[in-house]
Amino acid sequence: MALNIQEIKKQDFERVLLATEPRAGLSAIIAIHNTNLGPACGGIRMLPYASQQESLYDVLRLAKGMSYKSALAGINFGGGKSVIIGDPTKKSKDLFHAFGEFVETFKGKYIAAKDMNIDSLDLALVKEKTRHVLGVEGEVGTSGDPSPVTAYGIFRALEATVEFLTGSPKIEGLKVAIQGIGHVGYSLAEYIKKAGGEIWVTDTDMKTVEKAQKELGAKFVALEDIYDLDCDVFAPCARGAILNEVTIPKLKFKAIVGAANNQLATPQDGIRLHERNILYAPDYAVNSGGIINIFIESQGYDRNKALNKTEEIYRTMKEVFERSKKTGRPTFEVADQLAEERLYGKK
Repeated sequence: MALNIQEIKKQDFERVLLATEPRAGLSAIIAIHNTNLGPACGGIRMLPYASQQESLYDVLRLAKGMSYKSALAGINFGGGKSVIIGDPTKKSKDLFHAFGEFVETFKGKYIAAKDMNIDSLDLALVKEKTRHVLGVEGEVGTSGDPSPVTAYGIFRALEATVEFLTGSPKIEGLKVAIQGIGHVGYSLAEYIKKAGGEIWVTDTDMKTVEKAQKELGAKFVALEDIYDLDCDVFAPCARGAILNEVTIPKLKFKAIVGAANNQLATPQDGIRLHERNILYAPDYAVNSGGIINIFIESQGYDRNKALNKTEEIYRTMKEVFERSKKTGRPTFEVADQLAEERLYGKK
């Protein structure tokens, strides 16, 4: 295939390329933010973006986020991301082959994995054109579904949060409101139930809600009512930007610990939480079990190694909270500082 590749110059990013291949219907951007710690690894996201500018904004934001996530997780991956501009209901073999050729042009500096609207069948097609792909479920030696490992990391972050607040990591009797019970949210709910916690759930998929009610004794709450609950912890496990100037004033929670990416609509919202004395566990520190799982796969996958590395999220969260307490700075700023210390050697 004849790819048309253009470079997009962006300050603080190592490389940003746009590729098109009209016959295959490909229009995609791959952004590498930073490779100080290792090759950039990040998922492929496929969405019908309204414009190329919108897709560029998304991929840059996500690539930088992956740099910080991998750095804070203590793994030797850099930060990168890719977006395919298109309707995810109109996928094709040619499309993913063309995208695989695009990935190959980076010669291992960018490693692709799954993200929104991309499944293992799609990844397998990409891998037919480049070996720089991780997370294809069903193949020998791959890491498989990362959801259970991600959920384990969130549960350990929850224990660290509860310990900071109460002096004990015990979850027994804790009231947790989970927004979104997909693969990760449901696995998290199982951990909480097993530890003796109480669960409130909301989701657009009522079948999953009913399953949680039946199997876990979860209590259902309507989508918009989740913010008004009088529970101990809020666990956002669905969409981002849900912590904002509208929702934050409603919150009665003592802490926020969840899987969703980009929970803060703006940095100012992190400050709002800090001023309200609501302990925020920064999302990219909490949900790094998925990228840890992928990193272990790159070394030769071992589930126990993945879980042991994910265990470190507990210590990372304790460090974030203690430094926040000592300095008086919001937790999201402290997490960024810790990530930058590893990325750039900043102190």
